[in-house]
Amino acid sequence: MAKLRSQDAEARKENPAGRDFSEALARGLTILTAFSSETTAMTLSDLSRQVDLPKATVRRALLTLQHLGYVREEGRLFRLLPSVLRFSGAYLGSDPVAILLQPVCEQLAQELGVTCSAAVLDQNEAVMVSYASPRQPRLYSAGEGIGLRLPAYCSAVGRVLMAALATDARVDLLAAVTLASVTPMTVIDPAALLDMIERVAQDGFALVDQEVETGFRSIAVPLRRRDGTVLAALNIGARTERASIEQMRNTFLLKLRDAAARLREQLL
Repeated sequence: MAKLRSQDAEARKENPAGRDFSEALARGLTILTAFSSETTAMTLSDLSRQVDLPKATVRRALLTLQHLGYVREEGRLFRLLPSVLRFSGAYLGSDPVAILLQPVCEQLAQELGVTCSAAVLDQNEAVMVSYASPRQPRLYSAGEGIGLRLPAYCSAVGRVLMAALATDARVDLLAAVTLASVTPMTVIDPAALLDMIERVAQDGFALVDQEVETGFRSIAVPLRRRDGTVLAALNIGARTERASIEQMRNTFLLKLRDAAARLREQLL
């Protein structure tokens, strides 16, 4: 049996699963998630640096993933294969929240002529689990759509989801992430962000103007189940020339709140 690296052995000690924790599985998943829209293909050396693992370890994981049909080797480069979508498909097909939200997003997108999405919090990112646009209701692409990840601290959906956390959890989340300016309008001051998130908790919605993407603004509300627990955030996004701040507040917010109220009876 291969000897654990010192940092892996230390991580095992600190992990609640102890000796039952599978480092091999964890490494394989780490390698899969190292790929992104910015890094669609990487060499063995690239991956080794990206995941901070020895080349031999990465190569064994890649050969296993290749045998299972999740990775393709093209010369010196490795790429993901479409079969990795089985994971997201299994989640979306088994999660009742995502199943309920997709038709709602499609209806709002067609009615208002804007994009509509729903997201859940995954550590310090908001992940889209439902998405629709007026041009193409079911859109799956690298740049937008289901599976898209946004920084929680500067996105409308992210701030709504963070507002549902306890104050200490909000502070910890902001401390664990590098607060970078995605656009010139991104707020990165921790104290200012905490104040904004507290205001979101009080107001029941978040409006973000060009902090994630220049020329794009969005507004989001929490989706609660019957007992009041926030399960997701429902969002409408539009180009700045398509919708003013006043329209976001006076028209889109009412539509979102109405949809959220209807969904609450269905979210158990």
